[in-house]
Amino acid sequence: MSRRSLAIVISTVLIVTLPATPAAAHSPSTLSLPQGFQPEGIAIADAPYAYLGSRLDGDIFRLNLRSGEGRVLSQGPGTPPLGLKLDGRDRLFVAGGSGGDARVIDVRSGKLLKAYRLQTGTAFINDVVLTGGAAWFTDSANQVLFKLPFGKRGELPAAAVRVPLTGDFRMAEGNNANGISATPDGRALIVVQSNTGKLFRTTYAGVTREIDLGGQTVENGDGLWLRRNSLYVVQNRLNQIAQVELSRDATSGRVVSRTTDPRFDVPTTIAESGDRFYLPNARFTTPATPTTTYDVVRIRIP
Repeated sequence: MSRRSLAIVISTVLIVTLPATPAAAHSPSTLSLPQGFQPEGIAIADAPYAYLGSRLDGDIFRLNLRSGEGRVLSQGPGTPPLGLKLDGRDRLFVAGGSGGDARVIDVRSGKLLKAYRLQTGTAFINDVVLTGGAAWFTDSANQVLFKLPFGKRGELPAAAVRVPLTGDFRMAEGNNANGISATPDGRALIVVQSNTGKLFRTTYAGVTREIDLGGQTVENGDGLWLRRNSLYVVQNRLNQIAQVELSRDATSGRVVSRTTDPRFDVPTTIAESGDRFYLPNARFTTPATPTTTYDVVRIRIP
């Protein structure tokens, strides 16, 4: 699926925030994606462009957030792109899901800069974050992170480094390490375990410590987004976003709000532009066909 086009659909809705935060009305838009696209990851550069990956064939789609127009930027390798992150060098880092790989794409030209084989067996390379002089990838099927350490001038490495997860993190049945973020102090990582709803502070050496949330959880946690001391956790199949207020070192936190929206249909990842969040609806509970509709929901940041 390539050479796609789209149109924007504008709708007026009410954002419903669960009891911790009052509901507020405004008029965000919903941006349509090509039929059958099957999105999951999203990354936003300088407005107005967002980049999304298709689980169907691995295409990377560039979407104009103002006009709703878009086009395929990079042809997919046939493996699903999941988490996406952009750096300041116009490079898009792509987590390769069940393909067990990662790739880096130049968003100016769509050219593939580098591809990495991370796992040769069962794998689910789920998300990526750029911090600590490296790109870090989670694997939901294995108790490990993968690190792409950058050179002094940001050069890409020849190969990835395997970083086993130790400490509090334990594998469980289902989807394990998923979304990944930096800590507010920038000295470590945060990883969400989808099946248990736990958050873990993770050192760059892979030593994990469960973040004390006072007994609360963020089950079905998927994409993460950090704004100062607030960590926003997309709870995909629950169709909501949990806002977790963290201590600066991310050893503790508390859930201060959970936000939902009637347009959410299993949103997976999250990116920010201006005073809005953008979330692609993966629609995991809807049969995927060539004519299944998909979109990106825009909401005001809670």
